[in-house]
Amino acid sequence: MALYFWIATAMVAFAANSLFCRLALSSTSIDPVSFTTLRLCFGAVSLLLLSSLRRVSKTPITYRSIFSTTSVKGGISLFLYALCFSIAYVSLSTGTGALILFGTVQLTMISAGLLNKERLSLRQSLGFIMAFAGVLMLLLPSATTPSIGAAITMVLSGMAWGFYTLHGKKSNAPVISTTGNFVIGTLLAVAALLINIVLIQTGTIGSNLNIDTAGILYALLSGAFASACGYVLWYHCLPNIRATTAALVQLSVPVIAIAMGILFLNEPLTLLVTMSCALTIFGIYIAREKERKSIHIR
Repeated sequence: MALYFWIATAMVAFAANSLFCRLALSSTSIDPVSFTTLRLCFGAVSLLLLSSLRRVSKTPITYRSIFSTTSVKGGISLFLYALCFSIAYVSLSTGTGALILFGTVQLTMISAGLLNKERLSLRQSLGFIMAFAGVLMLLLPSATTPSIGAAITMVLSGMAWGFYTLHGKKSNAPVISTTGNFVIGTLLAVAALLINIVLIQTGTIGSNLNIDTAGILYALLSGAFASACGYVLWYHCLPNIRATTAALVQLSVPVIAIAMGILFLNEPLTLLVTMSCALTIFGIYIAREKERKSIHIR
């Protein structure tokens, strides 16, 4: 039960992160590259502070742990996910973007699980189909035909997040690993921001960099709380569950995000939304597998 509780908490954090990102990119003037850089930077700072408080543990934060090969791989995946996600959502509608993102994540992780000889039982297969159908029911009515470039960008974001999740299964020090990922991701984001500035100054691209107070606030909430805290919890859970299970439970994120929209943004609760949420949650329930391990968040 403790494992399921922390998984559910991580999914809520993911949904909150999605909510903050959508608000920033749709209701403020902040540009995607600046938002991504601030988001990762705030996350890295909060995790460094958290890691410094854990120096009495067996895995203290060190220069080597931050810039290890493991952190570099995770940081690259995190950076690609965050940047592609922000860029794609400028052109994609919410429904279309979420459908492409979560569909890609599931296909990436399910494929990896099958390659590692993780076979789906009949019950799991049925549950996965039901949960995925619930997401499709929720998202397709609001979907519009996307541009090829934006769709490909969101596919890259979904693949990067899938690899980041699979990478987390190998972590035995979630806080330290996530801190290293965010530091590497931040450095890459700063490099991307500097390159973007140079391209703008030379007239190579016509876009501008914009930062406003509301955009900074959403980046802070997204990076320091929803991303950093959520990813640490997720890294705690991943070594204890199968890749196919990890893929399945992430289908709940769009449903949770819709619930947050209803609660905090006064979005209407329609019959379609109710049916979609019920189908997705029921699919996850019947497809769940009893994991052999349990975890304790320290």
